[in-house]
Amino acid sequence: MPNPAPPSGCFDGARHLYAVRVYFEDTDLSGVVYHANYLRWFERARSDMLRLLGIDQRAAQEAGEGAFAVTDLALRYLRPARLDDDVLIESTVAEVSRVTCTLVQKALLGNGLLCEARVRVAFVSPGGRARRQPAQFTAAFTSLLALPPEGSDLP
Repeated sequence: MPNPAPPSGCFDGARHLYAVRVYFEDTDLSGVVYHANYLRWFERARSDMLRLLGIDQRAAQEAGEGAFAVTDLALRYLRPARLDDDVLIESTVAEVSRVTCTLVQKALLGNGLLCEARVRVAFVSPGGRARRQPAQFTAAFTSLLALPPEGSDLP
């Protein structure tokens, strides 16, 4: 019996792309995607982006190193998604420090922007205090900053 793997998205240069479909459970009474569901989609895309980068959040947490926590979030809603729409979540790394990483995430329908988020996550100790993230995490995020921008003709 086949055992399909959950979707994890893929990288296109520095962009992580993650597809979601709008189901009935995602919509509100008016038939459009409920605003909080964009947060869920962005979180899933970020988690799978980290997984593809080789960042094992669970192992870091179980080893007592810490975990990522959202410390700042700004959302901008532009137009709604509706039942059965195929939405693409695009995630890019905007800034990296020893403790934090800032990502820009977009929910796209075709070429149209539905919602955009700027999310800063900090690596925190098991006690909740900000701490330096593991060097391999910083290196993974930084490697995406070094890639050519979307649509660039650079090698």
